[in-house]
Amino acid sequence: MNRPGREQGQERDRAGRLPPGPGPGPGPGSGPGLGLGLGLGMFPEPERETDPGRRPAPIREFAVAEAVVNGCGVDGAETGGSGATAPSPLAARIGRINEAVRTGRIAEALELAETTLDRAVRTAGQEHPEALRLSELTAYVAYLAGDPLRSFRLSLDLARIRHRLDDPRAAYGHVQSAAAAWRAVRDPSTGLLLGGELIGVWTELAAGTGPAADDIEQLLSARARMGRLTERARAAGGAPRRHLHDS
Repeated sequence: MNRPGREQGQERDRAGRLPPGPGPGPGPGSGPGLGLGLGLGMFPEPERETDPGRRPAPIREFAVAEAVVNGCGVDGAETGGSGATAPSPLAARIGRINEAVRTGRIAEALELAETTLDRAVRTAGQEHPEALRLSELTAYVAYLAGDPLRSFRLSLDLARIRHRLDDPRAAYGHVQSAAAAWRAVRDPSTGLLLGGELIGVWTELAAGTGPAADDIEQLLSARARMGRLTERARAAGGAPRRHLHDS
């Protein structure tokens, strides 16, 4: 089935850049690495744009988590008001997750990420910077491990949180991550169910100001994919399941 030219271009751009995973994705160091974790201590805040004629660099899926795994950021560090970094209590475990990914031990990395995330959420709460950072990293590792449902769920939850915290750029980065995981789901009925959730959050972001509103073609492409999934589900005699839990 033919896809819109933009979607084909996106697939060609991402091809071969991620470590082996369920679908195409970005390559290390190939983007700004800012869209998913601003304000979480993983990277310094970007300088404000001084040239009003220049547009910010495009937001890529999993950009911050991928950059950290590949050694482009500070593993498990928190940035203080002076700009200096202090070790995080979870720095050692985050470092072990990153090392496992870099050496191809993806299943081990995912297990460690999940247990570390669970500990952080129980200790500090879902919206604590440590938990947000670990959720982002776990979503990326789940994507690499071939678990797009888990990756999607984590990424979309992060998008909702960042939107609620009035961080449109980070929220849109997480929407892009959720969209990458959604594209890796092969069952059309499941894809329709997840796509409905994704487009609901995406539309809400696009209705405001920020990168989602400036990049409306991506949302239109996602809606077009929903049409194709509907055709595939109808041809297969399936229908979206009403309840779907991440694995």
